[in-house]
Amino acid sequence: MWSADVRSAAGAADRFLRPLAGRDWSRQVPGLDFTVASVVAHAGGGPLWYAVDLTNGPADDAAFDLRVKPDAAPAALLASLRTAATLCAMAVSLLPDTARGYHPAGSADPSGFAAMACDEILVHTYDAGTGLGEDFRPGPELAARVLARLFPWRQPEPDPWSALLSANGRIDLPGLPRSAGWQWHCAPLAEWDGQIPTGPLPG
Repeated sequence: MWSADVRSAAGAADRFLRPLAGRDWSRQVPGLDFTVASVVAHAGGGPLWYAVDLTNGPADDAAFDLRVKPDAAPAALLASLRTAATLCAMAVSLLPDTARGYHPAGSADPSGFAAMACDEILVHTYDAGTGLGEDFRPGPELAARVLARLFPWRQPEPDPWSALLSANGRIDLPGLPRSAGWQWHCAPLAEWDGQIPTGPLPG
């Protein structure tokens, strides 16, 4: 199921961004040190790294230098995002649920890497849309699954997508301050100690 979620996130991003490919992707994303193009490149780089990290195992001992070129044309950036998501989904589906891979936020299992890939794709597609003056909203079911997997201390109601954006420090919600130094819980949920991690992601 998680591999299908990664493909679903990439599909939602592609459907939203493809009609906007003729816009000015050099525009700055408000509040971030990204342009539209560089944030889409970043969204593709995450799933690419996650496929490698999950396949490599829990040690941070590989010598890859992976990146998506931020100065590429929008069509190429979207192709890179789709390809990276496919590779991540394939790694998640082929490896056993007990597999672990390195991540600065914790030793992630396939579901953790898949959820992080979805989060990267969805939230950075929202960022790209913001830079282009458009509002991206994926399906609430996927947003709720990602929120529950990576931010088990956050409640999804009444709007899982808004809750996920808030958890990622993008918006404020009534009664909840914006998460300035958020972290994921990407290790298996059974290993969550019930505490809310604080501070920025290490590394």
